[in-house]
Amino acid sequence: MIIVLIIAAVVSGVIGSLEGEGITDTIIIMIVIIANAIIGVAQECKAEKSLEALQKLSSHTAKVIRNGNQLVLPSKELVPGDIVILDTGDYVPADIRLIDAINLKIQESALTGESVPSEKQVEKVEEDVGIADRTNIAFSSSLVTYGRGKGIVVETGMNTEVGKIAEIISTATKEETPLSKKLNKLGKILGVAALVICIIIFFIGIAYGKEPLSMFMTAVSLAVAAIPEGLAAVSTIVLAIGVQRMVKKHAIVKKLPAVETLGCTTVICSDKTGTLTQNKMTVKKVFWNGKLELVEDIKEKDDELKRLVYTSMLCNDTKVGKDNVLIGDPTETALVDMGFKLDFDPSKFDQIPRINEIPFDSERKLMTTVNKEGESYIVYTKGGIDELLAKCDRYVENGNINRVDKDFINKIDEINDDLATGALRVLAMAYKELDHKPTESEMKEIEQNLIFIGLVRNDRPTKD
Repeated sequence: MIIVLIIAAVVSGVIGSLEGEGITDTIIIMIVIIANAIIGVAQECKAEKSLEALQKLSSHTAKVIRNGNQLVLPSKELVPGDIVILDTGDYVPADIRLIDAINLKIQESALTGESVPSEKQVEKVEEDVGIADRTNIAFSSSLVTYGRGKGIVVETGMNTEVGKIAEIISTATKEETPLSKKLNKLGKILGVAALVICIIIFFIGIAYGKEPLSMFMTAVSLAVAAIPEGLAAVSTIVLAIGVQRMVKKHAIVKKLPAVETLGCTTVICSDKTGTLTQNKMTVKKVFWNGKLELVEDIKEKDDELKRLVYTSMLCNDTKVGKDNVLIGDPTETALVDMGFKLDFDPSKFDQIPRINEIPFDSERKLMTTVNKEGESYIVYTKGGIDELLAKCDRYVENGNINRVDKDFINKIDEINDDLATGALRVLAMAYKELDHKPTESEMKEIEQNLIFIGLVRNDRPTKD
């Protein structure tokens, strides 16, 4: 269409000059063409700037060990052989062969399609296995959701697995949208029609004895008049309006035709996992001191509740970022969020530091930390109810520490059955106090003779 309009403008200018009528029509057509180009370019430049701003915000750094020193470098400066340290909340900057992994879980849904984080380990795997089975590799652009690790960079940039995908996408054939196809088809039809009109009118005039030059000017004038020079501008303006509406919905559209493509969509299919939920969890109910309450209904914060909250937050690998943004596994971030809702003081993280730990293990289903509070040492343990109860010989209730008996176990089983209704996640909390710092040999038996505190139930909210 634009090509036809340019040809029409040139012809119109020639005709106007020869007939002494000026080049008014040419100027009008060129104004339409230029306006069309300005609208399109301005809109796409605006989108490009927004994308560039997002890329700057999302540019990542990596914690690297070089020459025995730990440095923080831009991810793009990594080279094969660098040793990279990974912590919860970090983006993996390159394809990394793990040499250390402590309860490490990495979200690799972009590569594997699995919304559940992949558990990583350092043992060798078989050759020629799929990406999902390469459990000793941390892949570029994936997210560490739990634990920590260390590894050696083996591939960077376009040589990584996600880089190979990017290369395939960049070489993909560019498809035209339905509107582009229709406008191109219309442009060809109008171009052919204009040419046919020129020929027919010219020969009819010659047949009636008209001057050849006069008939040529007349035929071309009719052909130019048949071209809808406003069509290209109108279609661009309509698409630009669509882009602005998408911006109000917080969606950035890089190319104008993408709006038309989205407008042609009638059905969007998606699976539930990781899509309809918010990929986070919330503590709904808490059981302690023999009572079960909703978190929002808790008014009195006694010592037992504080101890349960301390256990939930200190026996936890969640990181508290800027503005109290929580980074980590959804189950653990829910526990820290509960603490904030119950006015837990974040400074306790520094006042009661962790000095040792036994990371969560899928076989034990328990996690234990040893924290120093003043001159005392406190063991905090959380995990599955059955597994934790087996480690407890006492429980605390209303300030009294009692022996665990069959009646208490039956009561906890009933509460657990009630909380677990709907297949929701229930965690148990326990602790014990020590008068000295446990040795490495004592750490092997540290999860014994614990004092049971209570239970929490995590729920997974859905999107509106």
